[in-house]
Amino acid sequence: MEHVVIIGNGIAGVTAARNIRKLTDKKITIISSETKYFFSRTALMYVYMGHMRFKDTQPYENNFWEKNRIDLIHDFVQSIDFKKNKLQLASGDLIDYDQLILSLGSVPNKFGWKGQDLKGVQGLYSKNDLDLMEENTKGISSAVIVGGGLIGIEMAEMLLSRGIKVDFLIREKRFWGNVLPKEDSEIVQQEIAKHSGITIHFEQELAEIGSNNEGRVNNVCTKNGEKITCEFVGLTAGVRPNVDFLRGTDLKINRGILVNEDLSTNIENVYAIGDCAEIIEPKAGRRAIEQVWYTGRMMGETVAQTIAGYPTPYSPGVWFNSAKFFDLEYQTYGAVNNELKDDESEFIWRDLHKERLLHFVFHKENKAIKGVNVFGIRLRHEVFEQWIKEEITIDEVLLNLRSANFDPEFFKKFEQSIIEHFNSEFDADLRLKKPKWWEKVIS
Repeated sequence: MEHVVIIGNGIAGVTAARNIRKLTDKKITIISSETKYFFSRTALMYVYMGHMRFKDTQPYENNFWEKNRIDLIHDFVQSIDFKKNKLQLASGDLIDYDQLILSLGSVPNKFGWKGQDLKGVQGLYSKNDLDLMEENTKGISSAVIVGGGLIGIEMAEMLLSRGIKVDFLIREKRFWGNVLPKEDSEIVQQEIAKHSGITIHFEQELAEIGSNNEGRVNNVCTKNGEKITCEFVGLTAGVRPNVDFLRGTDLKINRGILVNEDLSTNIENVYAIGDCAEIIEPKAGRRAIEQVWYTGRMMGETVAQTIAGYPTPYSPGVWFNSAKFFDLEYQTYGAVNNELKDDESEFIWRDLHKERLLHFVFHKENKAIKGVNVFGIRLRHEVFEQWIKEEITIDEVLLNLRSANFDPEFFKKFEQSIIEHFNSEFDADLRLKKPKWWEKVIS
């Protein structure tokens, strides 16, 4: 019987295993050094904050794996012999495979800062990081977070929940300025400002981390010469593919493991999925490495088809993502860059008092919608994906915006305001209506 081995039990690896089992009777083994059982990584912050128990983050009962004939090994893979199809485990065991799926995840970035390995300095990605953060933050009152992305804001919320004061070092002029346009950053900063105990230091970069006599962090120094006293440092300046132990092997690696359209690597019967995979020729509008939950799930589904004998190209569709900045919900669909391109126009509607913002980007020439960022409102993913794919004009998007509404109360209050604002800004004469063609689209 052919043996499929999957290294990594995150969403990508587990989705692959479940779908391979649905399609085949192959022997399946998942190996993970992090935890024995799959859990929801995005829920780790709520465990720290006391909203959930760790066991509540596990979507399957422990006997699920045996019932579905998926073997679990809680061990660390030290090395892979791609010529002999063997894995060397830290326990000393050797594992043979016929097909190998690498679902290795990410690790927090470190950039060689002096003091980055001191006690009390860490990133946040894994269950081990959560356990370490529990230990590192016991009894402390002050922390510094380096890097202003989604992980950084999650860590800030976690620390504030325990009364720990946070200083945020952001190297850009505005929050998440390398991703969000100016207006979008402003509404996030407005949300952050509501929470006492957090101070943002813009255009400040970490120079080094200082320690006390016991080898524990007690301050950070910035490149501008500012010194901030602290008892904990969170390194949240992004993540990178967890592939260093495979460098120097026959596997082709750039930043991540290079994969083809079907997620195969340069080595026969070896595949890579999830955070560690780097698409050699990504689809238009997509990045080579996309380290988000849903792309891992889709890659797991795709590679399962190929392993089962139904070669399938990975096709993630229109880019989307969602997150929360404290209480402010955020969604993005398509392409909304931090700066407009020459062939793009934008339309922004905002109600900062009620903390709502819609930021549309569309083609200058044909007015086809390219993307939207939305804060404080929920929109339907499938509707905007179709609009972007079919290059619906911004006029028709706005006229039919109620069809994308996920909250019935929203358009009752704001739809007319959005249309009027667009009319005044673009000298248009849009009138609310519901074209017959739209009824076919949503049926």
